Amino acid sequence: MKKNQLAFCMFVCATIALSQNRKLPIDTTVTTQHSVAINGTNIGYTATTGTQPVWDEMGEAVASLHYTYYTRNNVKNRAERPLLISFNGGPGSGSVWMHLAYTGPRVLKIDDEGYPIQPYGVKHNPYSVLDVTDIVYVNPANTGYSRTIPEKGENVDREKFFGINADVKYLAEWLNTFVTRNNRWQSPKYIIGESYGGTRVMGLSLALQNQQWMYLNGVIMVSPADYKVIRVGGPVSSALNLPYYTAAAWHHKKLPAELQNKDLLEVLPESENYTVNTLIPAIAKGGFISDAERSSVAKKMAYYSGLKEKDIIDHNLDVPTQFFWKNLLKENGGYNVGRLDSRYLGIDKQLFGDSPDYSAELTSWLHSFTPAINYYLQEELKFKTDIKYNMFGPVHPWNNDDDNTRDNLRQAMAQNPYLNVLVQSGYYDGATTYFNAKYTMWQVDPSGRMKDRFEFKGYRSGHMMYLRREDLKKANDDLRSFILRTAVGNKSAKY
Repeated sequence: MKKNQLAFCMFVCATIALSQNRKLPIDTTVTTQHSVAINGTNIGYTATTGTQPVWDEMGEAVASLHYTYYTRNNVKNRAERPLLISFNGGPGSGSVWMHLAYTGPRVLKIDDEGYPIQPYGVKHNPYSVLDVTDIVYVNPANTGYSRTIPEKGENVDREKFFGINADVKYLAEWLNTFVTRNNRWQSPKYIIGESYGGTRVMGLSLALQNQQWMYLNGVIMVSPADYKVIRVGGPVSSALNLPYYTAAAWHHKKLPAELQNKDLLEVLPESENYTVNTLIPAIAKGGFISDAERSSVAKKMAYYSGLKEKDIIDHNLDVPTQFFWKNLLKENGGYNVGRLDSRYLGIDKQLFGDSPDYSAELTSWLHSFTPAINYYLQEELKFKTDIKYNMFGPVHPWNNDDDNTRDNLRQAMAQNPYLNVLVQSGYYDGATTYFNAKYTMWQVDPSGRMKDRFEFKGYRSGHMMYLRREDLKKANDDLRSFILRTAVGNKSAKY
């Protein structure tokens, strides 16, 4: 009898343990009602947050992606209302950043320059673009609350998710399902991606068009990471950093008085012109550059960067960004400057070195974003779960092979005369620099025949330029204008 009771107790305990596995339902939604004042107008909206499956070729769920979808209430014709599909980057980053700091109806409680303030939380966003477009924020596999699903109890097939081309393919399929479920096929559609998200949306522009037959009105790249430049190295990749060095040095008052006394936007064109016309050819000469030219170039680089001429010569004119972050302020307080936003300062263990000990700006951001997104989704949007929200999820190793995303965007634009591109960058971003973003924009269409459909906007902040209140307003205004200008298709889509 005792043995039977013990066996029964063990069975009950095992059943309870199994029923309490920390898993999300693969297909669920929670809906709440809210309002926000945007540019002085009160707007009621519906927030839908939940999970939607990623289906494989056999109709089986292989992942479940968490998303948050905002729709403005009392819209007479939803078919005419744009839909903005938002991704962040990483790869491996959740959609938290632009969701809670840029385009959404709620933003972080931070100061006007973007620094954390306790107690952490959220507040209304008076500049959100929800007045002109509905928005969905998507967390790719293993980011946010999104998770992959082992196939038939076995291991996850990582090749389906964790690489440039795999990422684009399954997200395009997922978006087809989302657009169909929410009856948005008639709406003008936009995809916005930040950082690696820039690579993602360049690839998605063609995948949506040619694999899902979903045609877009706009692609927005925020501080885009272009692997055709960043990971290739060489004279172009190296030289393109100089205008960013100029901007960061100007901010920290490290430039010569002749430049420091000018406004930033007067100084940057000088540095840009020098980069394109002199620095790229000089670095390309490598060890065969003359001593006189090497010395002349080093002197001018020091003039535009705030670095020492000797340090530049010691690096053969090819100064790594890590060295810049570590050494710009070495003799001015001994601080390092932030990688993603060089307005931020950090303190290293020792002054000597070639790179900072940590990213001062990312540490600062995680202070406020992590508690805010966990509070917001669970308490205000009522999405209750014990699942951890992955600010950065386990997606590596990441397959970067066969990256044709830049040409994918060109092809999508060539095939679709309605498709326009907006690029937004912060001048103080040292990871995906604003001049890199300009260069990417120039290289998408080498013919120049579609350049009237590209637009670049720069801001006096870093990678997440929207953290600075002045730029939050300006960036949303620029995005709003872009959507309003390109959403109306009252003329035939032809050349």
